[in-house]
Amino acid sequence: MVDITLLGCGGTQPLPDRALASLCITTGGTTTLIDCGEGTQAAARRWGISIFKIDAVLLTHFHGDHIFGIPGLWQTMAGLSRTAPLLMAGPPGLDALLQTFYRVAGPLPFAIRTVELAGCRGSFAVPGGLITAFPAKHRVPCCGYRYTLPRAGRFDPARARAAQIPLPYWGILQKGECVGGFAPADVLGPPRRGIQVVYATDTRPCAAVANAAADADLLCMDATYAGEEDAAKAKLYGHATCRQAGQTAAKAGVRRLWLTHYSAAVVDTAPGLAAAQAVFPTAEAGFDGKRVSLNFDEETPK
Repeated sequence: MVDITLLGCGGTQPLPDRALASLCITTGGTTTLIDCGEGTQAAARRWGISIFKIDAVLLTHFHGDHIFGIPGLWQTMAGLSRTAPLLMAGPPGLDALLQTFYRVAGPLPFAIRTVELAGCRGSFAVPGGLITAFPAKHRVPCCGYRYTLPRAGRFDPARARAAQIPLPYWGILQKGECVGGFAPADVLGPPRRGIQVVYATDTRPCAAVANAAADADLLCMDATYAGEEDAAKAKLYGHATCRQAGQTAAKAGVRRLWLTHYSAAVVDTAPGLAAAQAVFPTAEAGFDGKRVSLNFDEETPK
């Protein structure tokens, strides 16, 4: 199971009831944080996310509404006596940015490990899952992220018995570990569909987003502008309208769509939601604290 929490759904500036861009993906006692706008740590406390258990921070790009919360987050982690390394990933220029923040935050009791993504492309592991970065379409280099919680193939007891694998080894092999000269491939079928979550903001609608989100369980996408009267402005500044987010979700065949990164000018999210639902009927308006738990697909026993 994967728990998703939208800590902030705002863009540009924080509002009293709308924090800046940030999403948490939690599974197995570890959390991956995507974006860290100003006030993210306060939002995490408000919505019950343990800052201590954040083990990876993925930055989409380096505009202030996505990064200004980092020094404070680091200092809070230090105050909680964190010693485990923290993974941080982002577009080219990440290392230089973090050096600046390090000078502000001061010495830390934990190491920071970085993954700088050339061309906003690459795959790497985070505690609890796998990340694939893809290039979003914004005014500056910007990464979208696809999170995957893999699922191993079905265990085949008949194959295990035929291979004379001792019963105590079965559970270990099911966990994907080798034991006693046996490998998981000896007893497991092909990998099954895992859980996929895609986060794409700030971005224009583009093929890279649609391709990354294909058949995803959840797409959380830029919906900066509510109405199509702002479509030209969205194109100019590298964002999407709510309807365009809905069109992307429909094209990708996602299971859920959350609209996020609302402009401060969007006071009422209902009109934008209606525009998205006109092309993707199950679209949902993002709001601070919005949550969902995603589970593996149920399978009919054979």
